Amino acid sequence: MKHSRIFSVIIVALTLAFAVTGQVKEEKGFKTIFDGKSFNGWKMADENQDAWSIQDGAFTAHGSRSHLYYVGDEKPFINFELKIDAKTTPGSNGGIYIHTQYQATGWPKHGYEVQVNQTHTDWRRTGGLYGVQDVKEQLVNDNEWYTYHIIVKGKHVTIKVNDKVAVDWDEPADRKPGADFTRILDKGTFALQAHDPKSTIQYKNIRVKRLD
Repeated sequence: MKHSRIFSVIIVALTLAFAVTGQVKEEKGFKTIFDGKSFNGWKMADENQDAWSIQDGAFTAHGSRSHLYYVGDEKPFINFELKIDAKTTPGSNGGIYIHTQYQATGWPKHGYEVQVNQTHTDWRRTGGLYGVQDVKEQLVNDNEWYTYHIIVKGKHVTIKVNDKVAVDWDEPADRKPGADFTRILDKGTFALQAHDPKSTIQYKNIRVKRLD
């Protein structure tokens, strides 16, 4: 009975610690790339930098179009697993870019965008590879934290939302970049999106594991 009580106390303590810190438990092979309190390792686009802030341990995107790029590792990411916890307010739109490159202004021209959107007027919902393998079903709710798990291996992309597979896609061998956008799997970094002044998106617990 005594041991049972001790065990219960430990569980409660761990639960409270998680609630306070907002951090996830250590995952083998994953590296945390956002410390929850600064922009160290990240670089804002030149435009609309006031769209970004850090609130309650999360990058908070609220304002006109702007992007936040991960620049904390000079080695490009090719094959990887990326995990991000995200939360939207009603009517919000955002995105997570993979295999992209820093650019000072505009929508990122390189890489793919993973959609973040529950109830925005754009019908493309969370879980989709924007404009390539879109998701119409609303998988999660606004005002609730959920976990993105994005896996890239060679020319294959798997996107999970709270462990549910939303996209399982192979890039066609004959896919070529367009004149304005380079939407191909190659190599690069990650970026988070502030979409518009009516949208508020939060991103936290950002961690990545290289697979090459």
